Amino acid sequence: MNIPFEYYDYTDNPFSFFSKHHINALLVLVGIYILIFLFRKKLRNPKIDVKMCYIIAAALILQEISLSIWRAYNGAWHPGTSLPLHLCGASIVLSAIMLINKNYILFEINYFWGLGGAIQALLTPDIGMYGFPHYRFFQFFTSHGLIIVAVLYMVFVHQYTPKHRSIWKVFGITLIYTVFIAFFNLIFKGNYLFICWKPENGSIMDVMGPWPWYIGPLAMVAIISFYIWYAPFAIRSVIQKVKT
Repeated sequence: MNIPFEYYDYTDNPFSFFSKHHINALLVLVGIYILIFLFRKKLRNPKIDVKMCYIIAAALILQEISLSIWRAYNGAWHPGTSLPLHLCGASIVLSAIMLINKNYILFEINYFWGLGGAIQALLTPDIGMYGFPHYRFFQFFTSHGLIIVAVLYMVFVHQYTPKHRSIWKVFGITLIYTVFIAFFNLIFKGNYLFICWKPENGSIMDVMGPWPWYIGPLAMVAIISFYIWYAPFAIRSVIQKVKT
């Protein structure tokens, strides 16, 4: 199979939401997540665990490097657009570190940044014209799929769980990170975290008012989404208390 590598001139197979290829990609990823759950006890073997953590971490970093190579090869790399500074991009780097050092704070950040962001991205990919079998199609689903793999690996294999205070801890970290990104955007004329203007392809921000007024509602949406992702653990905690 020929995998096109163009940046500007690719028009053969534009991406289409919930097309056959989109659904197949989602099914492959869901299958991987189910396998992690089914084999979670075997993956706890120290020798297997170490190998798996390094393999997933390496895959996360290598695919991100490949994205920069693709952009540089096509003359499209720029610090204002090409660094892993969106929440999902940051989660890629942090997930790789988390898998190696098993840091709980990194797990908290990746759980709320990575899991929520990656699931939304996979369901509504923002990859423009790059449909199957373009390189960008594979890279996009690999990168976001691996973020979820890393988080679920820590949940199912290492039995890490977020706590209620994790919500507000990560929200505070997010605010600090946003301030840093605001200065970075100013210097490099970027739009990381979409705090300078809205996504061109449309998003939930379109109903939140003009810039900069949509930033406040966006923060509220973040808190609500954090609670949604925490809900399964809150429900499990209530059930355990009832049983005891």
